[in-house]
Amino acid sequence: MPKETAVYTHGHHESVLRSHRWRTAANSAAYLIGELRPGMAVLDVGCGPGTITADLAALVAPGRVTAVDTTGEILDQAAEVAAERGLDNIEFTTADVHDLDFPDDSFDVVHAHQVLQHVGDPVQALREMRRVCRPGGIVAARDSDYAAMAWYPEVPVMDEWQELYRRVARTNGGEPDAGRRLLSWARQAGFTDITPSAAAWCFATPENRVWWSGLWADRTVGSVYAKLAVDGGHATTEQLNDIAAAWRTWGEQDDAWFMVPHGEVLCRA
Repeated sequence: MPKETAVYTHGHHESVLRSHRWRTAANSAAYLIGELRPGMAVLDVGCGPGTITADLAALVAPGRVTAVDTTGEILDQAAEVAAERGLDNIEFTTADVHDLDFPDDSFDVVHAHQVLQHVGDPVQALREMRRVCRPGGIVAARDSDYAAMAWYPEVPVMDEWQELYRRVARTNGGEPDAGRRLLSWARQAGFTDITPSAAAWCFATPENRVWWSGLWADRTVGSVYAKLAVDGGHATTEQLNDIAAAWRTWGEQDDAWFMVPHGEVLCRA
C-alpha cells in the first residue's frame, strides 16, 4: 500500500456516525477553544458530520470555516447540521489532507480531530496543514490512542477487540495509537513551537456506557471495519459476534467504566 494511501477503517456506518455526531468543540476540541477569535478563517480537516465544525463556526463568526472531507456524502450531512443551526459561514468541499487545494497562508487556524490516525502519511498531512496556515496561526490536532484505552470490568473478549482493531487499522495503512505520536509527527513536520497535551473521554454513567458499548457492538458486526476484519482474514464472523456480545454485556454492568485517552498538539505556524 503506497505510503499516502490508507483505507478509512471506520467507514460511515450509522454506528460510526452515532459516535461522531456526539462530538462537540467542548468535549473534543477544548484545548483549541481558547485560541479562537471572532473573524478568524478556519480550516476543519476531516469534518465528518459537522458537529464540531458548526461549533467552531459559531465561535469565530463572522469569520468563516472551510470544512473538508474525502466524500461528498458526509459533507452533505455536515451541511445539514450547519443549516439546522442557522450557520451561513461554513463552506464545504472535498480534499486530501496530503495535498490540500488551498494557497499558502490561507487560514488562521487549521484543525483536525481524529484524522491523523487514519491517513497514510501523517507527517506530510501536518506539513500541508502548516503550509496553508498563516504565520503565527495555529495547527491543532487531536487523536485517540487505542493501546492506552482502559476499561473495567476487565473482559477478556474486549482485549481481543482492542488487539483486533489495532491490527486491522494498521493493515489499512493507519496508526491506531496516534495520540502518543502527535508531538513526534509535529516535530518531523517542521513545527518548533508546540504545546502538547492530553485529555480523555470517560463513559461511566448508565446512559453513556450503554450508548458507547452499543455503538461499538453495532460497529463490530455491521460497519466497514467488520467487513475489512473478515475479508482481511483477521477475524471470523463468529468471532465478531462474540466481541459484539461482550461489548453489550460489559455495558449493562453497574460498575462499567471506559476511558478513551487523546493526545493533542497546538502548533504555532
